[in-house]
Amino acid sequence: MIFLKHKQGGFTLLETLVVMSIAALMFAIIPPMLPNVMDNTYAKSAARKLAINLKHVRSIAIATQQETTLSLDTENKLFQINDKTEKLKLSDDTKLSLTTAKSEQLSEHEGQIRFFPDGSSTGGQIKLAYLSNEFLIDVNWLTGKVRILP
Repeated sequence: MIFLKHKQGGFTLLETLVVMSIAALMFAIIPPMLPNVMDNTYAKSAARKLAINLKHVRSIAIATQQETTLSLDTENKLFQINDKTEKLKLSDDTKLSLTTAKSEQLSEHEGQIRFFPDGSSTGGQIKLAYLSNEFLIDVNWLTGKVRILP
């Protein structure tokens, strides 16, 4: 008769120390990287928020058959639709700029993009730049279509 020996399961002290060392290394490396990741996430989120609100303004113009604008203050990082003002959640390192028609430029740091009842617009581009990442929100003047370009 053959008897099989059963080896008892578990981890050796050496295996446990290796895993703990790797975990400690990860905890030392990852936290300093988190602020950059979070700020980049806020920039991407702000670009999406602006694009959604531009599309909303376009749909209001079409539905009400009246010209409607989204105003943007690049210095204070604010945008306004009708009488409702919202602040974009961006770090101080994030640069915000607006390129729009000269007639829609209100001041050095303020401007607007106007949408017409047929869906067209004055067009323009809003650029959010954070470190090496850049998000460009493009509004086509002919169609009023809003796109986020990487």
